[in-house]
Amino acid sequence: MKDQQRRPQGTPYRRPQRDPVRVLAFEALRAVDERDAYANLVLPGLLRAAEREAVAKGREFDRRDAALATELVYGTLRHQGTYDAVLAACVDRPLREVDPPVLDVLALGAHQLLATRIPAHAAVSATVDLARVVLGEGRARFVNAVLRRVAAQDLAGWLDQVAPPYDEDAEQHLAVVHSHPRWVVSALWDALGGGRAGIEDLLTADNERPEVTLVARPGRATAAELAASLPDGSTEPGRWSPYAVRLAEGGDPAAVDAVREGRAGVQDEGSQLVAAALAAVPLAGRDERWLDGCAGPGGKAALLAGLAAGRGATLVAAEKQPHRARLVSRALAGNPGPYQVVVADGTRPAWAPGSFDRVLVDVPCTGLGALRRRPEARWRRREQDVKNFAPLQRGLLAEALRAVRVGGVVAYATCSPHPAETAAVVRDVLGAASASGDGAADWLDARPFFPGVPSLGPGPDVQLWPHLHGTDAMYLSLLRRTA
Repeated sequence: MKDQQRRPQGTPYRRPQRDPVRVLAFEALRAVDERDAYANLVLPGLLRAAEREAVAKGREFDRRDAALATELVYGTLRHQGTYDAVLAACVDRPLREVDPPVLDVLALGAHQLLATRIPAHAAVSATVDLARVVLGEGRARFVNAVLRRVAAQDLAGWLDQVAPPYDEDAEQHLAVVHSHPRWVVSALWDALGGGRAGIEDLLTADNERPEVTLVARPGRATAAELAASLPDGSTEPGRWSPYAVRLAEGGDPAAVDAVREGRAGVQDEGSQLVAAALAAVPLAGRDERWLDGCAGPGGKAALLAGLAAGRGATLVAAEKQPHRARLVSRALAGNPGPYQVVVADGTRPAWAPGSFDRVLVDVPCTGLGALRRRPEARWRRREQDVKNFAPLQRGLLAEALRAVRVGGVVAYATCSPHPAETAAVVRDVLGAASASGDGAADWLDARPFFPGVPSLGPGPDVQLWPHLHGTDAMYLSLLRRTA
């Protein structure tokens, strides 16, 4: 009532409209901020809950509602850096002094104003209503005032104002315009090399909605069978992987029978290519035991297990975290051949040296290669994280080389293109192994095992890129043990 008394006399009170879509988007952003949740994990649950609530109240929560909620959440997270720069110019105090829930509402409003076709008056009105519902009347007035300032210019106008000129500070210009932390821009530019066009293409690709790609798991389904089981026009073949099927925009993998039954899964083509490359390397002699040394959550393990089964080989899938090992077991359930899931630390192996013929270590990393799928990761990671991962990455690769027999092959993979997480790790471990004679290996040319894939660089390792290959920025080195 106190807020009502501040209105000009005679102004009717309008109860704020509770828009379930925008409330859902706000709740997702709060989960990402407060609980370090990942949007791709929290959003599906919120959408299902919203649908149940709508049905219970006799309303409809249709695909357009789900699409708008998804766009609001992912769009706001992807462009958070840009919106922070704009909001900082519209707020009369440092953004760090604005309460996080208020910032989330402001960012949602900024995204609607600057990056969607929602009319400005509707974007402001809907966001102010959201603020009144989730923040209260007083804060809603603040939101209203700030968003009216944001609405005074379009995105191009704001970028001209808040981003430094490229010629004066190229990295900061790209950081603001493409909404990446400056250190990430620098690291990606170093990894990519070249001039302005390439890095701008990469940063732009990071901010695009990724395709949903399915993998047909060998021995349980083929890509042709998977595509044939879905409505005409709802799929496209994979670009590079023989196991891939791409869903049309808006396709829901949870609605695909083969996915529910475990005969197929959701897996980026880059990840599929890494597993397939390891399986394609020719071996002399025994080829009976394969190891996935960092198997959680199970996507590559499921593909490898199917490929191993087709040759009469067994996959051992090792995962340090028990809850992730359970995900691996779920992914491998129904595999046509033998397999084993073990809870084990790859740096303290539970197997004897030389036990395996093929070994994959897809090591923990900063995840800078998957920013399309996990946009919030760019804001959580710090430059120091690269150094923090280094000992683990080197330890896992060194033990993988000890785990494989002489003549066997190790695949070192990361979902990061950062030079310190890729080739530098391989060089250091190979150097140490050569000096000690324990786990010495040759660095194989991985490019022949990516048939038909262009722009693979000078080798011997392979770096995939979102803007060149339409995949996550997966890295792969193939190593054959020699001693």
